[in-house]
Amino acid sequence: MSDDKPIGAGKSSFELIDFQALLAELPLTEDTCLLDLACGAGAYTLALAERLGKEAELFAYDLWAEGIELLNREIETRQIKQVQAGVADVTQSIPLEDGCVDVCLMATVLHDFIAVKAERGVLGELARVVRTGGTLAVVEFKVLDGPPGPPRGVRITPETVQELVTSYGFRCTGTKDLGPYNYLSLFERIA
Repeated sequence: MSDDKPIGAGKSSFELIDFQALLAELPLTEDTCLLDLACGAGAYTLALAERLGKEAELFAYDLWAEGIELLNREIETRQIKQVQAGVADVTQSIPLEDGCVDVCLMATVLHDFIAVKAERGVLGELARVVRTGGTLAVVEFKVLDGPPGPPRGVRITPETVQELVTSYGFRCTGTKDLGPYNYLSLFERIA
């Protein structure tokens, strides 16, 4: 394995959250275009792919090439047709057309973008690719001491998430509990 991994590479919060509670909040349809941003090895991607219709499209991007390689192998093994995964520096450019994404999931990665001062780039790109009326779903760790998750000083409150995201043309539609360690902040693209 390469030692040159992006911050947070190889870690996933998937096993920590109430996935059914997350699913209940995502407006998924038969033909949803979904983006799993900074997907890692694709735990969320694979679980979401099982619940999407055959007409849906799921794009999964991460800077961690090894994670994308693992995800692509799993996609091939499971013969999943609606998922396209690739390596991309999403702080610079998301390789999708303007306004094509119906739902974007950022699962426990916004704090990592903030830690490397890259949140402006990624949020600017999300403002470009999420369609007006589309949904941005941000899963983050509650501000608690101790594991699991990053150190307390790196964690971000729902209020901080809201302040950041709403400055990019999104409106907060709610915050939901996803279990003892995580929360979900939901946003609608308004402009």
